[in-house]
Amino acid sequence: MLSFFLGACGLAFLVLSFSALFTNREQRAVVLDRLRTGRRRTTNSFTPPRSLSPEKQGVPPNKSAPAPDFSDAFPPSRRHVLAELPEDALKGPGESTKALGEKEADYSKRVPSCEVADTDALANHATATGFTVSEIKRLGDFPDYAALSGIPLPTAYESFDINKAIPRPYRPFRWGYFQTMSLTKLEPDWWLELEHTYADRIRQREGLFEKFGPMMLQSLPGAEQAAKELMEMCLQFLCARYPQYFRLDLDTLTFHNGVLETETDLHNTEPLHVLLHNIPEDFAIMLRDPETGIYSFRAGIICSSLGWNLGSKMGLKLHEIHEPIPDYKEKMQFSMDRYFSKKPTEKAIQRGSWGLEIDKPLFMPPNDPHEKLREAQDPTHTVDRCHLRVDWQTLRRLPLTGAVIFNFKAVFTPVTSFRDEPYIPALILKVLKEGKRSLMEYKNTWHTEHAVIPALEEYHREQVANGLIEKDWEPHTLEDSPFYPGWEAKWHRQQGF
Repeated sequence: MLSFFLGACGLAFLVLSFSALFTNREQRAVVLDRLRTGRRRTTNSFTPPRSLSPEKQGVPPNKSAPAPDFSDAFPPSRRHVLAELPEDALKGPGESTKALGEKEADYSKRVPSCEVADTDALANHATATGFTVSEIKRLGDFPDYAALSGIPLPTAYESFDINKAIPRPYRPFRWGYFQTMSLTKLEPDWWLELEHTYADRIRQREGLFEKFGPMMLQSLPGAEQAAKELMEMCLQFLCARYPQYFRLDLDTLTFHNGVLETETDLHNTEPLHVLLHNIPEDFAIMLRDPETGIYSFRAGIICSSLGWNLGSKMGLKLHEIHEPIPDYKEKMQFSMDRYFSKKPTEKAIQRGSWGLEIDKPLFMPPNDPHEKLREAQDPTHTVDRCHLRVDWQTLRRLPLTGAVIFNFKAVFTPVTSFRDEPYIPALILKVLKEGKRSLMEYKNTWHTEHAVIPALEEYHREQVANGLIEKDWEPHTLEDSPFYPGWEAKWHRQQGF
């Protein structure tokens, strides 16, 4: 099975194609139809759709695309923000924030994140986003990442109760040729979403790491600064969003977790391990090669993969990860690499992918016994054991190092919950029964359909009989997607807040 990077790259390609290539309605119809039917699922990611033909990409028929070179391509710089920070934001001797914000960095001297710590030799060299190594050092620990990134910190969720909270009911089901790409701007309040399974999920992930080690968590040389930046952004988020549970002591660099009743010494704990013990999300850190401008997988923590593992993908460039995909090099490699090379820091995106599972498999390496369940429609498996698995994904760039971060979490919902959710049973039935065969085979829902389809048909009949939906409603992507009409009332009722 393909990796989660197909998800990140699928997002990249869709955004790029949609904004740059769709110039008229007729062309959009053709291309969108291809995108819809060409999509396939890996269990927690998004496989890129078929690209435009080689002719549309400027490549002659039957010829391979030239090797991409993005050594001169960079995302928009955020260095001007320095002038907006307080005068004391930069520690130690040197120019003020105002002076640095007005002064251009030496963009001819770019360095990868692996060399950010080497301040003596590279102090005046800049990262992909335009900050010099010296500036990053002077910003110190936990700078104002909201200002630096252009993405605000979340508002405090004061009514939140970790013991009652359930995830938002993501239902990213789509149908029809003319619909949105299901890519939306990141909601800053929901970048990292906690719920009542938080403590159990953290323990489960820690147990997986103890058992599988480097299959779960790895960091290659050069990713240290990006991992630190990611960790600091995550902890800032938790403290801003859930101040009743989390606190950061900057004087001692200690993170206080009131849910788990733990304290983490940030001086002596590696950043990825801080994430492992406190954040129930998977992260992949993609870093830029300064020689080619191509991004590769350099560090991450992945505990929620089905059919693959982090260890098999570590260190690979985007095109190496996608090598098994037919025509990737000729038709898609250039667009993918170009999107990553230029993605703005402040334009983070989100989406969800879905599948149907027996029980709640979080991690399933190759040859795992749970894979056997996918080989047959076991009559003993009733709808009560069937769950929707949604992998809610975000893609964003770190402001200082310029690393691209892909993160996601697996959310499980019993199929029986769809009974009173307007239009959802009919929409899923449409996809299961009429979706393109190759797409549904890739989604691997067949082993659940003998139990799920009859149940959904019953729920649909009930909704029509009860006047919850129109009798002649034709399934299509809902305006409330990725949710459904009236979801908030039910969600708040279930939580009690």
